[in-house]
Amino acid sequence: MVILRDDQRIARLKRISQITSFVGMGVLLVGLFLVFLPNTANLFFYQLVALFAGWMLSQIGIYLGHRYLRDPRPDEVLDEVLRKVARDGRIYHYLLPAAHVLLIPTGIIVFITKYQTGNITVDGDKWKQTGMGLRRFFGQERLGNPTREATLSVEAIASYLNKNAPSVEEVPIGALIVFTSKGNKDLDLKNASIPAMHYTKVKGYLRQQKGEAPMPDEVFAAVQAAFDKKAAHLLEDAEMSSVEVR
Repeated sequence: MVILRDDQRIARLKRISQITSFVGMGVLLVGLFLVFLPNTANLFFYQLVALFAGWMLSQIGIYLGHRYLRDPRPDEVLDEVLRKVARDGRIYHYLLPAAHVLLIPTGIIVFITKYQTGNITVDGDKWKQTGMGLRRFFGQERLGNPTREATLSVEAIASYLNKNAPSVEEVPIGALIVFTSKGNKDLDLKNASIPAMHYTKVKGYLRQQKGEAPMPDEVFAAVQAAFDKKAAHLLEDAEMSSVEVR
């Protein structure tokens, strides 16, 4: 499998995550310190501003940290589970309009990765997360609606192909919602309208799709060329430092 990854973007956002988390914590401490000063109308306003700004910066740090600081990162989890089952594929991380896109002979798969823990259930496109306690407000991003994220990501890839591979009239584009947290097994996802599963089940799921007919060679080549446009700076690197082949 060919792995194309924007390591420069990852490094940049990792650094931003560290800075925003550190600054956010500092601003929160300032806000808490102001609480112990003699209370006045102006001081109360600055307390609120400091606490809100610190909380917002901390949330930004958490948002980026879960994507670019986690060990392993979501892209690394996907690489590990796909290496053997998608040997003839190409996966693009943080290069295309969707974060993780796998191109295989039978079509395109867009991956929506989620690290959230707790009891997670879904009925169609309605998601519910319980058993979080105070973690719902501190230290973890909200689950949101992975189904809608997947739909928008598929539409974004289709739009990208319309512009960059106009000769391709039709190409299968699917989506897969993958939970990457090792400790999270409290998932009831069988009623999801878009396939959703723990990362340990991805390999088996993709093996079940092996019977699908491959795309015509010219269609596959056109899609690959369109995707590779975004990875040109990696493919042209003489050292191929950001490209892995497995």
